[in-house]
Amino acid sequence: MSKRSVTEPGTVVFVGAGPGDPGLLTRAALRALDEADVVLTDRAGLVPADLLPNGVPVVERHGPAAAESIVEAARAGQHVVRVLAGDPMLDSSGGPESAACRRAGIPFEVVPGVSATTAVPTFAGVALGTGDGPVTVCAQGTTVLHGARAEVAAAAKARLAEGADPDEPVLLVCNGSTPCQTSEATTLGALTETSDGDDLVTAVLAAPAEALGWFETRSLFGWRVLVPRTKDQAGPMVDRLARFGAVADEVPTISVEPPRNPNQIERALRGLVEGRYAWIVFTSVNALRAVRTRLEAYGLDARAMSGVRIAAVGDKTAQALRAWGITPDLVPTGEQSSRGLLADWPEYDEDADPMNRVFLPRADIATETLSAGLVELGWEPEDVTAYRTVRAAPPPAPIREAIKGGAFDAVVFTSSSTVRNLVGIAGKPHPATVVACIGPQTAKTVEEHGMRVDVLAPTPSAEALVDALAAYGLQRRAELEASGEPPLRPSQRRRGTPRRTAARRRAR
Repeated sequence: MSKRSVTEPGTVVFVGAGPGDPGLLTRAALRALDEADVVLTDRAGLVPADLLPNGVPVVERHGPAAAESIVEAARAGQHVVRVLAGDPMLDSSGGPESAACRRAGIPFEVVPGVSATTAVPTFAGVALGTGDGPVTVCAQGTTVLHGARAEVAAAAKARLAEGADPDEPVLLVCNGSTPCQTSEATTLGALTETSDGDDLVTAVLAAPAEALGWFETRSLFGWRVLVPRTKDQAGPMVDRLARFGAVADEVPTISVEPPRNPNQIERALRGLVEGRYAWIVFTSVNALRAVRTRLEAYGLDARAMSGVRIAAVGDKTAQALRAWGITPDLVPTGEQSSRGLLADWPEYDEDADPMNRVFLPRADIATETLSAGLVELGWEPEDVTAYRTVRAAPPPAPIREAIKGGAFDAVVFTSSSTVRNLVGIAGKPHPATVVACIGPQTAKTVEEHGMRVDVLAPTPSAEALVDALAAYGLQRRAELEASGEPPLRPSQRRRGTPRRTAARRRAR
């Protein structure tokens, strides 16, 4: 089943599969395969079946027909993964096929692979480099020099001494593959003057007149985004931001602690083991973690919940349950919230259900929405404080200064509590910082604190929030370019350039 709505434009990822050993596939390649709607390969057996999600079709395509199939599938809204042998842009047809995507207006990215050009000699025991001077690679009339800036400059001088044209075009790339990457069009003669510094650079000699430039044109390229969550909670969001070119800084705003009086949760857990409840509802991963920790402290495991139906408020909590060996009986089919859970919750039937008690292990600040809704459906909920959420300690001084001084390009708020706690421990973000919110209630809290809301996620999920921010970044860049202004990041425009009123919009 497609992971994308067919109403959205598709995307393409060109993945290098390496010289043949599937163990050489990168983590980025495995992630792309896991998210594919369709996989197009240039060689049968290139991708082992166990690396693909169930039901994802694998189609072999070669030549011009491959580019046509890629564009057609992407226009149909599919997430296309084009798997090519070796490295897509060196050993295979990734160059012309990605150019076809550019002409068709299809967004794409490239996951480099281990090139057969270097890997096969390595497997044969042949050392291609000496460690003395820059690495030089020549392919199809293009020469690449990679090494310290002074080494590359010296190699350029040597080429000039051999009679090379000083006006030969060169693309000089600094900080390659990082969010700080920059590309500069220069010449071989000018390259000899770039000897200051010992940083690594890559010089592409006889570079194409028009490089595809997909990496630096990603919608959030170079953006520094503040994520007010712990590292455990922020992982998927950080990964998704990175795919759009952003760098995330996680700042915990809450700390999870045991309840002050553990007697209530201990009585509830004894009742759980003794069969007191018909259901147990986990409204967060933290609630599940609190119950699991206490059960394991008693020498118990997931089997302690056998015979009890289990509900999860959303996919993240359901995933954590499955990781513990439990398949939840109920997960909302619509909105992933207490309201969404209530929409799917069955009414109590005394003929079918021997008891109507529901165990709700939750935070001390949980709302009454779920509990009140269950009562209306005929159930008897028992709200139990399983953990407390307290405001985290303030972040280090440099982070606080960056927040208030406008060094962050954006901040993503995933709940009202993250808004209140961030302001409490670090102060309000600078007015130039783009503010993105996961839902209307969070947006309302942001406005109550005197801040502007720029982005509102169309659905209440971390993935949708990041995607909405990326859409905002793309729209913002297009507006700046259309007005003749340089596409500076928000943090770069915080001094001297007033923000236009048009910037107050929400990506939906």
